[in-house]
Amino acid sequence: MPACLRYLIALLLVSLSPFAVSATLLVVNKSEASVSLHDLPGGQELLRLPTGEAPHEVAVSPDGTTAVVTNYGTREAAGRTLTVVDIPRALVTGTITLPPGSRPHGVEWLDQRRVVVTAEGIRTLLVVDVAAAEVEASMAIDQDVAHMVAASPALQRAFVANIGSGTASAVDLRSARKLADLESGEGSEGIALAGSGGELWVTNRAAGTVSVFSTGSLERLAQIPLPGFPIRAEADDPRGRVYVTLASDDALSVVDIASRREAERVEFSIAPDTSRKTVFGDSLPDSSIPVGVLLAGDGKTLFVAHSSAHLISVWNPDTLQQIATIATGLEPDGMAWSPLKVDRR
Repeated sequence: MPACLRYLIALLLVSLSPFAVSATLLVVNKSEASVSLHDLPGGQELLRLPTGEAPHEVAVSPDGTTAVVTNYGTREAAGRTLTVVDIPRALVTGTITLPPGSRPHGVEWLDQRRVVVTAEGIRTLLVVDVAAAEVEASMAIDQDVAHMVAASPALQRAFVANIGSGTASAVDLRSARKLADLESGEGSEGIALAGSGGELWVTNRAAGTVSVFSTGSLERLAQIPLPGFPIRAEADDPRGRVYVTLASDDALSVVDIASRREAERVEFSIAPDTSRKTVFGDSLPDSSIPVGVLLAGDGKTLFVAHSSAHLISVWNPDTLQQIATIATGLEPDGMAWSPLKVDRR
């Protein structure tokens, strides 16, 4: 769902919600099989819920009530489940089983009932009916390491970044078929819809570039040089920006959508915790390894997950000043925001 649409839905929900003074940040802790629920704006961890092995990403439903966590699994054993969380009640309400060997990774909601999920291990994009706990459709991607996904319900298209193939696949959700593989760059990983859903931005970590495509014509519009291992992207349409985490440079790049140039850069001063092993820790020992980046649904707060420091940094997107840090579990990665608070009565 485009960031601008999430923003409008969140504003409506917050205005109608009795919990308007509070919200919830969800963080998956990749190396301890859990998802943390944090009260906002303070960031206090309320509790951790168990997930499957090696959870990587989490997404919240449009009404803010339900979260889905992808359980990727280990190098030795591929994960094949999704964990479903009731956010206001802070409960795991179910586990959805996917095809064997799936290795689910990226996840996005299409509507209040369904999500799209990348299944790296079987090179497929799945549509999952969360309420029914079943796979509704399966679309072959046939590219290596189908990793992150962005979805446009308005266009009825989904886009998958494929690390191993250096491509982004465009999928038609109506016909449940792949339209094209877009040549992006070596190590295509992060993906975001910008420009009110009209542009697809893909981070190519090994190439050190960001590719921009039209979501309609699928034409490549730009190739932006951005060295430093660009790994995730988050669009901020109201401010005309895309935020990109740079894992090896230990920084956040703020790229202007209109000019397609880096407008600002935030250099992190967060020390890594070398006592605890993370995925990239050995190769990037001096970096806090910023990976996940999330703009809150109300547009007021920006979060960055530092996987080697085991914390989230919190930023004011207007000033790009750091507000706080939030301690997490081991190796935080994917994040999601709900306009609802946890009610533990």
